Amino acid sequence: MENLPKVLFLCTHNSARSQMAEAFLRHFAGDRYEVHSAGLEPGQIHPYTRQVMEEIGLDLAGQRSKGLAEYLGKVHFAFLITVCDRADEQCPIFPGLGTRLHWSFEDPSAARGSEAAQLAKFRQVRDMMKAKVLEWISMP
Repeated sequence: MENLPKVLFLCTHNSARSQMAEAFLRHFAGDRYEVHSAGLEPGQIHPYTRQVMEEIGLDLAGQRSKGLAEYLGKVHFAFLITVCDRADEQCPIFPGLGTRLHWSFEDPSAARGSEAAQLAKFRQVRDMMKAKVLEWISMP
């Protein structure tokens, strides 16, 4: 695994979007990439993130919320992919970074309303993230 290109998905809290992206890339191309995620201000993985990923057969049991400091200056990433606008704006410069990409996704944790409405937002972001990861790994 040490020879695989390393990918880091970054968002604000490492609780939803970056966790979804990490799970999808590991599921669809874990044999081609070493996949990580982190947050600028890490919290906990949102329960709805776990729930909507389990609905499609992806268990996040092995994943945890991590801070950027865990990687900064310690790991060389071939790809840094920010998945929220705040992370893109506030991410520090990574020494030796390969390619930096930005995928703008709405924060499902910010959804208000009933549980059903909040879950619907998490599912929408999940499905968009899945499509984006699949599109990215299919590019030459």
